Amino acid sequence: MQARIWSAIGGASLAWGSAGIATRAALNAGVPPIAMSAIRAVLAALVLFAALQLLGVRISRDPAVWRTGVVAAVFQLATPFVLFTLAYQYASAGFVGLIVALVPLGTATVAHFMLPDEPLHAPKAVGLVTAFAGVAILLLSGDSGLDEGGRPLLAAALSVGAVAAISFASVYAKRKAGTYDPTEITWMQFAIGGVLIVILGMFTEGVPAAITGWGWTMMVYLAVIGSVVPFLLFYWLLRHVSTTKAALVGYIVPLVAITGGVVLLDEQIQPGIVLGGILIFAGIVLTNRAEHRLPEAAPTVQLG
Repeated sequence: MQARIWSAIGGASLAWGSAGIATRAALNAGVPPIAMSAIRAVLAALVLFAALQLLGVRISRDPAVWRTGVVAAVFQLATPFVLFTLAYQYASAGFVGLIVALVPLGTATVAHFMLPDEPLHAPKAVGLVTAFAGVAILLLSGDSGLDEGGRPLLAAALSVGAVAAISFASVYAKRKAGTYDPTEITWMQFAIGGVLIVILGMFTEGVPAAITGWGWTMMVYLAVIGSVVPFLLFYWLLRHVSTTKAALVGYIVPLVAITGGVVLLDEQIQPGIVLGGILIFAGIVLTNRAEHRLPEAAPTVQLG
């Protein structure tokens, strides 16, 4: 079981980390940020709907399931999709990927108040605070990972807003774990979230101009590999491990984003990114050790 859990964490991390690289590539190809988020969500919803039909899964009519879907659509999808995409205009994929490392800190904090089985014990807090210190150093350094046009504080503010939304949605989904099918709830969040982002895009950007073939390639990648795959893996994780351990995905995303950004987009590894990254990954080790030592953080906790 542990092998499957770590495979899911690795798969979700690789998919979400590469999504940041694809987003930067699509922005470089001239795709407007809100339109990109909307098209990505709509395409993912269509792929998931087709999968549900092939699997013979019937969409629930239970209002409680739809309420979970609406919360996921607003806080797990629409808000972070838009905020993260906007942030990628002002910082590198590696920079934004490092801010994603705040997800475990935010998730653990929210879980402390919403999940009685996941209190924020001191050993776990040490690892989370260590990672947070790494993010703080990143911001204080002023490094954005870009040669020019970088605005790290704005990128960080947008990214932190996305992290806060994800943290709340993750804990809410954990509370409802066992009451929904992961594939079904993932489709709901993309379908509802896609509609919300389309409406936002019409008011802010209007109908997008012609998109290049490369831009469409990146958006298809974002929809399938960068959206459908990691969300399904993440919801599966929420059914089998604590929210804090599932949020370790957010720690691995920066490594993928930094490496891919440097290799594929000629982004820079600057001193602040290096030092901040070291502390963030130290937080991974400390948090993981705390997860294994604390009985309250044992996996397979199911909440109704």
